[in-house]
Amino acid sequence: MHLPGFSTPFYLFKRLHWICLTLTINVFGFAITLNAQVPRLILEGGIVKEIQVGSRAYPISRPLVSYQMGSRQRNSSELTPLIITTSVAASGALTITFSNASKDTIRLSNVVPFSPTEDDVFITGKGNNRLSRTHLFRPGYQPVNVIVPDNAWELGYCGFEQDGTGFYGLVRRDSKSLNDAKEKRFETIITSLGSVAYTLYVDTYQGPWQVGIRKCFQEKKLYDVSSFDESLYKRSDLKWIRSSYVMHLMMAWDKDYYDLATGKFNWPAFIERGKNLYGGDDVICLWPTWPTLGLDQRNQFDMYRDLPGGLKTLRILADTLRKHNTKFFIAYNPWDESTRDEKHLLGLAELIRETSADGVVLDTRGESSRELQEVADKVRPGVIMYSEGMAVPKDMQGIVSGRVHNALYYPPVLNLNKLIRPDFAIFRVAEVSREPIHREYAISFFNGYGTEINQFPAGHPGWEEDQYKFLGKTSRVLRENTANFNSDSYSILVPTLHDSLWVNKWPSGEKTLYTVFSLKPGGFKGPLIEVNPRSGFHWVDILHHRETAIINSKKGSFIEVETNAFNESFIGTNNEGQVTCVAELPVVLSAVLKGNQLIVTASKGNRVNVWAGEPAYDKTSVELTVDSQSINLNEKFGDYEGKIVIQVFNNSELIDEVVLFIKPGSARLISKVVKTAASAGASGMVRIPAGKFKFKTTHGDDFILYPTENVGESITVPAFYMDKFPVTNDEFNTFLKATGYVPTDTANFLKHWRKGIMPKGEERYPVVYISYEDALAYAKWANKRLPTEIEWQYASQTDKMNEWPWKQTNPVTRKEQYVTETLTVSSITGIDSKNCNLGDSKLYSVGKYPKGANPFGLQDLVGCVWQLTNDVYESGSYRYIMMKGGSYFKPSSSWWYVQGGPRELHYRQYLLRVSQGFERNGTVGFRCVRE
Repeated sequence: MHLPGFSTPFYLFKRLHWICLTLTINVFGFAITLNAQVPRLILEGGIVKEIQVGSRAYPISRPLVSYQMGSRQRNSSELTPLIITTSVAASGALTITFSNASKDTIRLSNVVPFSPTEDDVFITGKGNNRLSRTHLFRPGYQPVNVIVPDNAWELGYCGFEQDGTGFYGLVRRDSKSLNDAKEKRFETIITSLGSVAYTLYVDTYQGPWQVGIRKCFQEKKLYDVSSFDESLYKRSDLKWIRSSYVMHLMMAWDKDYYDLATGKFNWPAFIERGKNLYGGDDVICLWPTWPTLGLDQRNQFDMYRDLPGGLKTLRILADTLRKHNTKFFIAYNPWDESTRDEKHLLGLAELIRETSADGVVLDTRGESSRELQEVADKVRPGVIMYSEGMAVPKDMQGIVSGRVHNALYYPPVLNLNKLIRPDFAIFRVAEVSREPIHREYAISFFNGYGTEINQFPAGHPGWEEDQYKFLGKTSRVLRENTANFNSDSYSILVPTLHDSLWVNKWPSGEKTLYTVFSLKPGGFKGPLIEVNPRSGFHWVDILHHRETAIINSKKGSFIEVETNAFNESFIGTNNEGQVTCVAELPVVLSAVLKGNQLIVTASKGNRVNVWAGEPAYDKTSVELTVDSQSINLNEKFGDYEGKIVIQVFNNSELIDEVVLFIKPGSARLISKVVKTAASAGASGMVRIPAGKFKFKTTHGDDFILYPTENVGESITVPAFYMDKFPVTNDEFNTFLKATGYVPTDTANFLKHWRKGIMPKGEERYPVVYISYEDALAYAKWANKRLPTEIEWQYASQTDKMNEWPWKQTNPVTRKEQYVTETLTVSSITGIDSKNCNLGDSKLYSVGKYPKGANPFGLQDLVGCVWQLTNDVYESGSYRYIMMKGGSYFKPSSSWWYVQGGPRELHYRQYLLRVSQGFERNGTVGFRCVRE
């Protein structure tokens, strides 16, 4: 077999040939039972010939192990200077011993069971990185650099399928077995006649290869312990750390803590700034010891006592943090043995008690101890031990949180420690001062854990704020989906249609999340993850807040994933990469946008949040209950246009999300209908019976968008009264005399009247040169109101949806005069001039065209004056009023004009608002309605 990155062997030591053959016959020619519960290996000549599971035999032919000797790849079926012997350990596992029979020193590395092929999934070393060589190999993909426990850098793993059953093997180096051999991080240096032993564990699994790795790492804990003590993880007082994702470690001389020049403690300002950027800190640790500890005889506890205000003030500051939902940590330096003598456990207990610390950072340690946790427990509940290094599986029993140290710079994409114990709270150490660290935040998010921002190195570069905002986006998703990111059934590296796009799967309850890390600088959009679509579920990108499509093909159903682009020059730096998170969510929310009204209902949860744009910590949402509610978007968000994100939560956990979009320029109804008192009859008004009709509209040039609310819908309209004619000069004059009304803006008010006196002979003419506010004032005085567009159109068309008020005998046609892409200007034929004014530019007394009345008896509906409705619309740029009916004026020399003359009853025309004076003109009037 030729592994990626390894050279092919080209020689054998002949003098060891007989020895190897003898060992092959006498040592490898027998069956080995690893454990009564696991498979039984049948070996022959260094090759596994058969695996027996219960009564079933699986024939295979694989070398027991492959390994790298120097730079050459070998396996157990070959003759080499490394003699391989086996024995069964007391645990039932197989011990494989490598002995150096040569006079030379041999470097042994990359020991992997079952000599994997390109069709297998295996873990071994690749390259020569000083701290991180371990890679996971998958068929059809580039190998992925992974983080493994600090005591398992050299592990070898191989998983494969045989006749429908999955098998895996794991080898671990036995440090106690070294004989004239030196243990290095990724290799063992074996001198002449020296040896080293590895332990082989084998087991079966059912399902994809991820199940085998999960069983080996999570269930078996890499065979570090025979049984795992769960007691700390069952304690409710320690569970809070699992939902913590942002931590700052800060030195006591940092001005963000205390400013000597002003004598002020600056944590309150630091906390508020952090809330707006990344939602605030879940934890802040204050560090007053290294690198000043040892300057004099004061010990680490004295350093805390000597802080400004002493421990009493530190306790007050800790209480202040907790009021902002931030926990307080102190540091413990176990190496402090040369300063003033003070029993460590007693000093630590006092420090926790006096400062009310919520946790302890264990400097230089990757584990805790029973004594340390017991000391904290005796002082107060819920105190977390937090190791500087990542605890290995056997040590996870005594500690529930730790860090991925940034000594491992430019960390691998995948951290397999998360798989071992998903509810172990991991934080990746990141330093903000030295370089952009977008990748640090992205990789932490991809792996489902938090970030420790180590503020020890001085400086706050200009990019810090923008990258904190990115941390805010990722941390919000982590906080709102904690159950998923603590799920022990999560899967690593699910199959994708494209490489350089890595995906982890996080199922919990009804909700499944997929975190995606991309190294495609140009961004990506397309089908990526194969899924089984389920009724009652939908897909949402909950990081970028956009609905996600399912793309069906002959190959299956795939989720479309979109990742942002980044500068190609960032590749290979700590600023590279982009992430996203796609969620399969149960359909719990119903959110409908009807013009300016958002109607929201949720079938589960206890809180609904509505956002103008993407959720962010420097913004405020509208919070609703889960009952069906309607909110006015204009009142809540002004003239905002774009995404509307609606989320439903059960406490802090996201249940469902819906993303709507207000297209820029979309008109939204902002006017309200003020009902009048009901009336059994009214002079000069016509009763419009209740009915139902389909609201269809037409309009001219839509350079400024017309509203779409209710268009095409069947609408039930209750009975009401409508003025038989438009309001006349005489009627309006009566109103003026009765009220003394003077508009707030008098420009062009009743411009056609001379010095405020109504022209003689025009008493019955429709009143014009009035504004929307003038019409509202008149209607209120008359105990009436303006009709909505729907009411005007229904009263005019009736439930028959007539195009014109009168009964049609001839089809109405428009002769084209000017034609553009969007508008046709034409003259009208087919309308009897006895029914309405065809557009002769002369206003007239109402009632002049009785033959033009509609079936309800309304007159002067078309060709008279444009008639205001109550409906005012607003977009992000404009505000306008909807008008109906056309007018007596019909310009025809250019297609740029508003197309007047008599207009179809379904035709609508907006009146753009600038000021009352601007909108008053000689072609616009109104009529009223009453309940």
